[in-house]
Amino acid sequence: MSNEKLNSYEERMKKSLQSLESEYQTIRAGRANPHLLDRIKVDYYGAPTPLQQIGNITVPEARVLMIQPWEPKMLKQIEKAILASDIGITPNNDGKAVRLVFPELTEERRKELAKDVKKKGEGAKVAVRNIRRDGNNDIKKAEKNKEISEDEQAELEEDLQKLTDKYIKEVDKAVEEKTKEIMTV
Repeated sequence: MSNEKLNSYEERMKKSLQSLESEYQTIRAGRANPHLLDRIKVDYYGAPTPLQQIGNITVPEARVLMIQPWEPKMLKQIEKAILASDIGITPNNDGKAVRLVFPELTEERRKELAKDVKKKGEGAKVAVRNIRRDGNNDIKKAEKNKEISEDEQAELEEDLQKLTDKYIKEVDKAVEEKTKEIMTV
């Protein structure tokens, strides 16, 4: 049991935080964000293809996303994929591009989104704590098998706790920033 092992736990904690941050990118906060379309797949000649690979996505105005397909005949497929998705916005097709106009968020919707942000943050904290638990179990096992001394066990557990505290703070910070972004009109 050594620092390499602690590094693997830190790597897992870092991945939990990155996962949370990428989830937060898909939550819209009243502004158009191309990342909202990351999960949308379009039927491109029979193959589900990410929307980003079918056309150019731009933000011409703060609350408008514009998707210009490289092949104009893909407009209908893009429209169909957006309607089938969970983003809840009706696409406007002008024959050249698809526009998504994001409505202003209501106070109630903002509070709902903020609650969702907190819930996702709690999930990330649970993931970090589970990684700590796994680490503590491995450390105890190593001490029991006489691979490390009691002093090393205490030191490793302390280092693991410091890592956990660091990532819990990072998660709290991400939650706070996203909540602030959502609640800002």
